[in-house]
Amino acid sequence: MAIAETAYAKINLALHVRRRREDGYHELETLFAFVDTGDVLTARSAAQDSVTVFGEFAGGLDDPFDNLVAKALGKLPRADGLAVALEKNLPVAAGLGGGSADAGAVFRMVQARFGLPEDWHARAAALGADVPACVESRTCVGRGTGTELEAADDSLAGTPVLLVNPRLPLATGPVFGHWDGQDRGALPAGDARSVAIAGRNDLEGPAISLCPQIAGVLAELGGTSPILARMSGSGATCFALYESVAARDAAASQIGKLHTGWWQMKGLLR
Repeated sequence: MAIAETAYAKINLALHVRRRREDGYHELETLFAFVDTGDVLTARSAAQDSVTVFGEFAGGLDDPFDNLVAKALGKLPRADGLAVALEKNLPVAAGLGGGSADAGAVFRMVQARFGLPEDWHARAAALGADVPACVESRTCVGRGTGTELEAADDSLAGTPVLLVNPRLPLATGPVFGHWDGQDRGALPAGDARSVAIAGRNDLEGPAISLCPQIAGVLAELGGTSPILARMSGSGATCFALYESVAARDAAASQIGKLHTGWWQMKGLLR
């Protein structure tokens, strides 16, 4: 019997970079949220693990040794192998945690079929800072490198969201490398909606310096009267939250007509 899971697109409603750590990573405070759509994984029992990739952005995962689905399978002991088919609907190197979301979906599939080891969080964190949050795929606060998770309320659940990417990949390392090192303050207190609106993304400026088209995406989204428009993660994807599905769909239509080459995805926050 096949198991299917959605790898829910991750967005950072706010992302505060506090300092560079001695280990080379950065101390972060972020509000994670997840869209109710993304990549789709289907798995069947097999003699040994395997991964096949298809879909619009399959070409971005042409290195089998750098595929987080395969790496996640390798982190989780099981009685049987899994043959996983990954439909890659999310752009790669886009600030949506696509690979981390895929790994999180693998953890959930293994949990449903075999259960997870008690140290699953450490195994997930070893794959990437976003992976533990992506396993849960619920709104939460991440601290440290993003792996120290705190529960957040569901005040934004069901909020219509539009994701837009200018179809330009943007690697995380160079964006962090362009951060100016200035601590602009902690994540604000309050419910998720308040934190998102009062927060910021400290990587927007560095990302725009490397990919100026992000500024254009933010300007277009900002012109559609959203609750909030911001870049996600290290870019280049930006998101906008809306009060209604109708307002989101009107924005998507308007932007789609003006910028036919841009990628976009509509959904609701989980």
